[in-house]
Amino acid sequence: RCVPTQGAMMDNRFATALVIACVLSLISTIYMAASIGTDFWYEYHTLSPAENVTEAGRGIWEEFVSKDADEKTYTDALFRCNGTVGLWRRCITVPKNSHWYSPPETDMTTNCISFSLSDQFVEKYIEPGNHNSGTDLNRTYLWRLQFLLPFVSIGLMCFGALIGLCACACRSLYPAIATGVLHFLAGLCTLGLVGCYVAGIELLHRKLPLPEDVRGEFGWSFCLACVSAPLQFMAAALFIWAARTNRKEFTLLKAYRVA
Repeated sequence: RCVPTQGAMMDNRFATALVIACVLSLISTIYMAASIGTDFWYEYHTLSPAENVTEAGRGIWEEFVSKDADEKTYTDALFRCNGTVGLWRRCITVPKNSHWYSPPETDMTTNCISFSLSDQFVEKYIEPGNHNSGTDLNRTYLWRLQFLLPFVSIGLMCFGALIGLCACACRSLYPAIATGVLHFLAGLCTLGLVGCYVAGIELLHRKLPLPEDVRGEFGWSFCLACVSAPLQFMAAALFIWAARTNRKEFTLLKAYRVA
């Protein structure tokens, strides 16, 4: 049962801090959701993608959309065809008309294939594409963590939002401490996601080096996740500061009145 007390009252400083924290929390949630749902975490830029899709190359990108495509197969296609990789999908850019009897085209289209749930938990091999080379535990668990951590992060922020609504209903700032802690944990998860993704990409490129005519770089979806983490930390700091400072001032006021 929530009973309004004098401790529930807050001055403009605490109200402003809570409003700013809520805005930061909302922006970070939008950024996180956008980064999870888009396919531009890592991008490959090929100098002449249309020329790379030769008659032999067409077999590669056709295998790319196959459910049986292994890591080496689709990574080679990403190299050759201006590929992009997200947490849920991989995409390549190919000519619209790819029949063997057709002349080369400059009109390109993007084909994407989603990672299935089993793909997210599949084992990575020491030599990509070679099932007999043994399991690469580092890359396997990095891949699984980069899939799980963003959902944990969003879940923590949503749970923190529910606690914040309860705090508003109870007219008390004390639950805001829990909201701040949950946002701090969400920030750690987002930071872990970014670290796992960077480490996974670096380890993959050690196994499958980029060709000389291919350039790789992190995309804007990755940048959104990078921005989301500090926003979560700032929101957490404001929530905790407002709750603790308000509680401290109320305690001092109470002691003054008793005295």
